[in-house]
Order: sequence, then C-alpha cells, then structure tokens
Amino acid sequence: MLDPSCGDGRFLRFHCHSVGVEKDPIVHNQAIARAPKAMIHEGDFFSWAQKTKQRFDCAVGNPPFIRYQSFSGPVRDAALGLCRRLGADFSALTSSWAPFLVATSSLLKRGGRLAFVVPAEIGHAPYARPLLAYLMQHFRFVQIVAIKEKLFPNLSEDAWLLYASGYSETCVNCELKFTGIESFRYSTHPPKIGRTVSHCEFELWNGRLRPFLLPPKVRELYQRNANSNFTFRLGQVARVGIGYVTGANDFFHLRPSTVQQLCIPRKFLQPTVRTGRLLPRKAVTHATVSAWLNRDEPSLLLRLGEVLTIPPSIDRYLDSKEGQIARMAYKCRNRDPWYSVPNVTIPDGFLSYMSNRKPSLVANRAGCACTNSIHAIQMRSRKVFSSLQRNWSSDLVALSSELEGHPLGGGLLKVEPREAARILVPTGPCSEQEGEAMSIKDGVSVMRSWRHLEDV
Repeated sequence: MLDPSCGDGRFLRFHCHSVGVEKDPIVHNQAIARAPKAMIHEGDFFSWAQKTKQRFDCAVGNPPFIRYQSFSGPVRDAALGLCRRLGADFSALTSSWAPFLVATSSLLKRGGRLAFVVPAEIGHAPYARPLLAYLMQHFRFVQIVAIKEKLFPNLSEDAWLLYASGYSETCVNCELKFTGIESFRYSTHPPKIGRTVSHCEFELWNGRLRPFLLPPKVRELYQRNANSNFTFRLGQVARVGIGYVTGANDFFHLRPSTVQQLCIPRKFLQPTVRTGRLLPRKAVTHATVSAWLNRDEPSLLLRLGEVLTIPPSIDRYLDSKEGQIARMAYKCRNRDPWYSVPNVTIPDGFLSYMSNRKPSLVANRAGCACTNSIHAIQMRSRKVFSSLQRNWSSDLVALSSELEGHPLGGGLLKVEPREAARILVPTGPCSEQEGEAMSIKDGVSVMRSWRHLEDV
C-alpha cells in the first residue's frame, strides 16, 4: 500500500506492507515512530514517483491541499510535466492534490485501487475536469462520495471521498458512480451507488459533479430550460469582466476629508465601488455616491491615467511616505508609470462576486468604476439592462447561479466571470407550471444546503 503524502503515518500503521512519502522531516520522523513497520521515504513525492520502480496494489491518503498560488516553482513544473506525460494536462492554476492523484495512479499495478480524501472542489473546479477524465479513462470503476456534513469541522473546506478500482484494466471512458450522503460513518465498504454518470452526462455538465446533487427531474428541467427559446446565457447579452486592480488600495482610494486636506483637484478623482458590501439592491445613483462621501468613505479613486503634467499637490502625495511604500507594491512597481491604474472603465452595471443567496445585479447610474472585488457588466445593448434586471429575480437565475458558481466556504457562493457568463436568464416572467416552478425552487434549496447556507 502507498500513501504519497503520509504525514504522521496514521494510514500506514493500519497496513503491514506499506510505503509512505513525506516531505517534512519532523513529520517524517513522527511517521516512523507511528508506523515502524512501514518503509517511509523523506522528500518530494513527484521527484520520488519519477524514479521509483515500485508498483503497488493500492494507494490511500489525504493529499496536501496547496492552492496554485503556493504550489509553484520547480516542484509544480515537475508535477505538471509528469501528469502531462501520463495524459492529464493541468493548467498552472491547479492545486496540488489533483496531480498527486494522477501521479499516484500511475504507480499502481494492473487492477490496483485507490481511496482518497479529496477537497469538495473535485465537484466544480476547472482543474478537476482533467483529473476526472483521467480516472474515468484508466480505472474500471470510479466512485465519488459527496458528504454534506463537514468531514473536518474546523476547516472551511468541505471534503469528499474518492474510490477507484481496476487500474489499467479494459476501460474506455467508464461511467462514474456518484453518491451523496448526509454525513460520514465508518464502513468496511464504500457507500451504495447513488447515481451513474455517463461520459456524455459528464460532458453535458462541463465536467462538473455538483449538479448531480440535484434530483434527476430537476436536472432534466434545468436542461430543458437551457435548450429552450425562452432563456439565454448572461454572456450572450453582456460582457462580464473584473474591475481594476490598484496594487495599493489604501493609497489610491481617498476619503473626501483626505482630498480636501491634500488639495487634490476633482478632475483627477473617480467615484468607485470598492466592495460588494457597498452595492445597493437596484442601482448605484448619484444619491448613493453622495451618501458614501457624506460618511467620508474612501470611495474616490486617484485616476491619473496618462497625465503629462501632474499638479504639485498630487506630486507631493506621490512622493509622500505612503507613496514611497505604495510604489514598491508588486503591481505598482511592475507598471509604468507606477501611479497610473490601468483598466479603469465605467460599466453599465455591477454583479457581486460573492454572495449568500445569489449574485446581485445592480445598475450603474452614477458613472462609477469598480475594483476587482466586483464584476463589471458591459451590455452589448444598453437598452437590454432594465429587462435583464427585471428577470434576474427568477428562481431559475438562482438555480443557475448555484450550478454555474461554486461554494467558497462559510455559506458563501462565489461566481467567477466565466461562470457568471453562463448564468441562465429567462427572456420574460417565468411561466412554468406550478410543479415545475416548485421543482426549481426546491433545487435552489438543495444546492444552498450543500454549501451550508443556514437559511435556505
């Protein structure tokens, strides 16, 4: 048995013929003490995997969940290169655990099996798609067990379980077995199979497993709506983008009191929405901006652009102690001039990036810009925004937001620009039969309960 990231050896101790790999020397010593009969290698797993000639009957583990921001450098390059040679092409935005599973699978004997704790991201992350495709191509049987109740209560990240068997046996895009359970209970066998996901269904849902948390009739109803002439995707009528990135928010976002104190001319200031918490329900108006300024909110962006002559008052601010610190920030020191914030646009509306219930769609009637903590909505035809906003209240939009977005933790729903562009919107007031409307509403409740939103 192999555990590719064995930690302190708590899995290894249950198997008399086990091999582990652990990078941390202190934890490596703990594993030796806990599992004295195991052979435990100290070092990087991916380097070891490329050199070892050993092959295993089975593999288990809880691989390290290192996000792509920290999973970098030569280690990541070696890991992604190994996976590419094995047939799984991951992007640079991949977290560490997915390549761990591919590399581990390649060390199994024919007919081998594996069982792993995996982040619930396997149900929605873009990099989970090449992983699942690899597993379905190389194993005769693959089962994902989704667990609603947190497996690790102290972590914000949910965890699911993966079981696969029959490595390298005859299998061409095998069906995937998907099981959703309320809570984990110890068992000598994997839970019963809930749903079978064919390769076609896997592709139909863009390689996402979260939709299979829904009852089949809700999924069928959603697809029927998606294929009808009475709905459209948000991306068909609008471009969804992120706002600007200053690199030093506290320096570039000014309060009215600071503006007055520094004597900064008004023409170099742009009213802006800094955070989704400031968004009203329907529209950002001039009255909204006035309220921010009356509260002395830092809602004025110092917008210099390609200014050739900088006023003395702004020059003094740029050369102040705060300016000296700001210009050394990563984003600032890598642009020329450092004080010119790029990509400042005035969108037609705003879409919240993270929300409890569903993303808010808010009109921009005050000519505000926005930071990258909010999505900027640029309509292909401005006349469409009012009707889009009217239909945004539909339960179909709420369900689509759940299916196209993903849980962030703490009950939050996060919607990336590409996900937002796929949100399904009705062309007019929904006219479903009463049973269909209730099914969609129930579907929303199911998805919200899986991301632990208390008030569903």
